[in-house]
Amino acid sequence: MTTLPRGAAAMSHRAVRRRRAVAAVGAVSAGLLVLSACDKPTPMATITVGSSSVSSEATCGGEDETVKAADLNKCLKDKDIEQISVDPEGETVRFGVDPEIADEGWTILMNGQPLTDSIHKTYQSVPGSVFFNAQYGAQGDSTLVSIKSGETEATGLWSFRLKKDEDS
Repeated sequence: MTTLPRGAAAMSHRAVRRRRAVAAVGAVSAGLLVLSACDKPTPMATITVGSSSVSSEATCGGEDETVKAADLNKCLKDKDIEQISVDPEGETVRFGVDPEIADEGWTILMNGQPLTDSIHKTYQSVPGSVFFNAQYGAQGDSTLVSIKSGETEATGLWSFRLKKDEDS
């Protein structure tokens, strides 16, 4: 038998439930505070060739702020970028971007030079042969391909290396 006055046990049970609820609300609040301190990831760009694809966050910018020309040139020299193999004899290179990149317009650059006019779709296909054709400025067995967001001023740059498939 309990020695508590009548109804006291129920009241102490309510206090325990209340403390649990307060602790749960505190844990959720702390979690939201930690999440709000995290940086928002930049939009993604993806290149697909056949059944292979590579994706990347922005090499430079990507956060709705203008990227200076000097910074863009430095980013175009970055060596730590994703690469994918392309058979220039018939494969198509497909570019895909997040909708927020498409909304502000994007351009495909080949070795730093514009290959396309501004695009406002989330995807674009280009024949693989273009990326290894000297007429378009290609040299050797690999080509730097970048996606530049922004129509007049760059707000982001996503770079990839296309390597000529060794079997071709």
